[in-house]
Amino acid sequence: MPTTEGADSDQLFVLTAVLLTPAQFPSVLGDDYPEVCAGLGLEPYAEGYGLVLGQDGTGARWTVATEDVSLVACAIAAWDCGMEYDLSPGEDGIVVALPGWPLALAVAAPGVPEPHDPEPQEGDRAPLAPPDAADWGPAQRRLGADEIALQWASWRAQVEDGEVSFAEPGEERHPGVRRVLAQARGYVAEPPPPGRVRSSFAAGEARTLRVDGPGWSMVARTDDIAFVLLDEEPGQVHPVGRGPELPGLLASLDGLAARPV
Repeated sequence: MPTTEGADSDQLFVLTAVLLTPAQFPSVLGDDYPEVCAGLGLEPYAEGYGLVLGQDGTGARWTVATEDVSLVACAIAAWDCGMEYDLSPGEDGIVVALPGWPLALAVAAPGVPEPHDPEPQEGDRAPLAPPDAADWGPAQRRLGADEIALQWASWRAQVEDGEVSFAEPGEERHPGVRRVLAQARGYVAEPPPPGRVRSSFAAGEARTLRVDGPGWSMVARTDDIAFVLLDEEPGQVHPVGRGPELPGLLASLDGLAARPV
């Protein structure tokens, strides 16, 4: 679990941390890396950031952005393995401390008051707050795509069992799916902002692709099918079969995708 530092108001009780890079960022916050950075008031540097979320000694919520991406990545890897890791970003690497949290946390630091936003000072920006994902919209659509990527085998089994059907091929294909595939092909001709196309490990030699655009998300395996989610169709998931077009499109998207280091 994350460890904590001292107990005064100038110290930070670290609760969790996430990476903010072109290849890895909290999808709920935006469709691409520059969009997420803009929402946090950060420059979209290619090297990226680590975001450390915690509370000060008064219980106030703070998000610290650090340039030390490797430190944050090591801490996350250790926590994922159930190991302790004292994440203490060096002052030289800290870019900014932002009031509030951009993500919803269900934990709090022991021995300090309940989490709350710090008292605003003149000229301070509004505290960060998680996107509203209670109703269907871009944030929930992106979270849905995250879930499909994490539970690929389960979603793929639903297709095999006939619980969901493929989008029809050719000109009769679902118009929203047709629009998504056309825009994805456009990415190959003119690369989109960093993070719109991300590639991560999958089983065997395949890759999992995450592709986002205005009003849509697509999750695919380079050796398999794709799933499309649309803002205008709440809760609907459209499987797209391999067909003659998809394999080449996925291979091209993987060639331009941002990949974790």
